[in-house]
Amino acid sequence: MAPTPDGLPAADRPGPRPAPDAPRLTVRGEAHLDVAPELARLDITLTARGRDRRTTLDDLTRRNATVLDLVRSYGDGVDHLETGSVTVAPELSSRGRGERVRTHHGTLRLTAELGDFAVLGELATRLADLELTRVDGPWWSLRPGSPAHRTVRQQAVHDAVRRAHEYAAALDTTVAALVELTDTGAPDALPETFAGVPRGFARAADDQAPPPPLNLEPQRRHLHAEVTARFTLVPPRL
Repeated sequence: MAPTPDGLPAADRPGPRPAPDAPRLTVRGEAHLDVAPELARLDITLTARGRDRRTTLDDLTRRNATVLDLVRSYGDGVDHLETGSVTVAPELSSRGRGERVRTHHGTLRLTAELGDFAVLGELATRLADLELTRVDGPWWSLRPGSPAHRTVRQQAVHDAVRRAHEYAAALDTTVAALVELTDTGAPDALPETFAGVPRGFARAADDQAPPPPLNLEPQRRHLHAEVTARFTLVPPRL
């Protein structure tokens, strides 16, 4: 670049310069929301054990039918009832040689999802009182399309916009336009656990009264949404 008569390059001469590009502002917006759960999931594990494979299968089938009938008896209180996995495996004897089967183990897993918490404690108690039945849960959650998810995301966006206007006001200017909005997301809090107890014996129906239902209080869900927003500002006069 050729120097000017005063010996300075043109770019270094004092005087007006071209207006800078619109300044940009990047802010984070976040929101926290505690809401009541909408679903409770119970994980049910049935077991059977016997020397004979067929006997083991028959016991597992009988216990499965008992659990299915019990859960289905609660009607619309149960949203979903699903069978997970079935396992039947032999256990070889540790003594002697060869493939000598000592016993057979059978396991069947089911999942019940309830939207009616009024019957949750009673069902969990009755399941845990069944023969060789383990109950784990409840796992509290929201429905996938719950309005609470939308609410917390909107609050995070509103927080980002509020912060952008606050920064702009500190510069005595205003927000011009939104350039980019990114949902950075955050996982929910961990669910609560109800420790199931395996029952190793059968109780006759007329032997004693059924156990009183567990009082299970729903655990509120903590939702967290986070966004990153980029805005342009009207160039301030600093």
